[in-house]
Amino acid sequence: MAPTFDICIRGTGIVGRTLALLLARERLKVALVPAPGQHSAATADVRAYALNAASRSLLESLRSWPDAEHATAVQHMQVQGDQDGCVHFNAAPQGVEALAWIVDVPALEERLAQAVRFQPLVEVEDSPVASPLTVVCEGRASTTRAEFGVHFDVTPYAQHAIATRVRCEHPHGQVARQWLSPQGILAFLPLEGVQGNSVAVVWSVPEDRVSGLMALSADAFAQELQTASQQTLGNVQLIAERATWPLQLAKADRWCGTTSAGNAARSWVLAGDAAHNVHPLAGQGLNLGLADVAALAEVLRTRDYWRSVADLRLLRRYERQQKAALAAMGLATDGLQQLFARSEAPWQALRNWGMKGFERSGLLKDFVARQAMGMR
Repeated sequence: MAPTFDICIRGTGIVGRTLALLLARERLKVALVPAPGQHSAATADVRAYALNAASRSLLESLRSWPDAEHATAVQHMQVQGDQDGCVHFNAAPQGVEALAWIVDVPALEERLAQAVRFQPLVEVEDSPVASPLTVVCEGRASTTRAEFGVHFDVTPYAQHAIATRVRCEHPHGQVARQWLSPQGILAFLPLEGVQGNSVAVVWSVPEDRVSGLMALSADAFAQELQTASQQTLGNVQLIAERATWPLQLAKADRWCGTTSAGNAARSWVLAGDAAHNVHPLAGQGLNLGLADVAALAEVLRTRDYWRSVADLRLLRRYERQQKAALAAMGLATDGLQQLFARSEAPWQALRNWGMKGFERSGLLKDFVARQAMGMR
């Protein structure tokens, strides 16, 4: 007999695997199905994520947190404007171990894949299976989302992200650094632990600069990074390939619903990038996705005994909760992107005045820091 499943998760990335493990912990039988076209990349993955304390706690509870060499604690964060505006965040005054952890994507994916292999209630299937509930975790390019008739409202930014990794002349000192200007938003994220001198680079640049930067030799591109980073860490050398993708603000109009399959009515729900995208300047994309699956798993865990996992009332509760959480982050990242995309002098003066005021704001600055760390 073909196995029966309580839930089918489409998408085997970090968000999908995390949800599968959370649901299996509640004794639910889960089918995990790769997204169409999802496969191992031919080149090394250069991405790294800034994960907050809430995300770390969630992954540790699933025994999927990477080793220390693949999860570098951020003790300080420096954000530099295009004049003298600057904002600093420090872990010690907040009474926390770290502001965030910069995590290697391949290392995290391998830990989650290993946990899935040892979880008997999760089975990886080649194609979607019938189940009362389907959870779509396929990412921003989800095809299943369209199958369910969901409109994905996309606002493209006139920017692309360029990601790579570099080795720096000076150690990073566990400091995450960011430079904001109309020419681009550059982030240096510390890697390789306390004594490391390598950083993950995420550079959001105007789309008319992308092809030229990607065509540069490794040495010439490194020179551009040195200039944009004001040579804060000295000379830099590329140690990885470059990857690029367009940036967008996007949100699905519906995050849950029902569909008919034969004579049975079944439910579906979206999570992670399949439901929403924000600008990466705040480094919150994966944190939002992991918050989605934690909230969905909690709603299903605490349901009344007589309710099915496919009960639309439960799924709408999850949708309302996570849409509210997303709204503030979406507004903040979009507002900052729009503010720093303007090159006119009045806007330059306004944003640098605002950064200096925020640096001195005390309670407001502490509140923002704790929100970003996932401490509600």
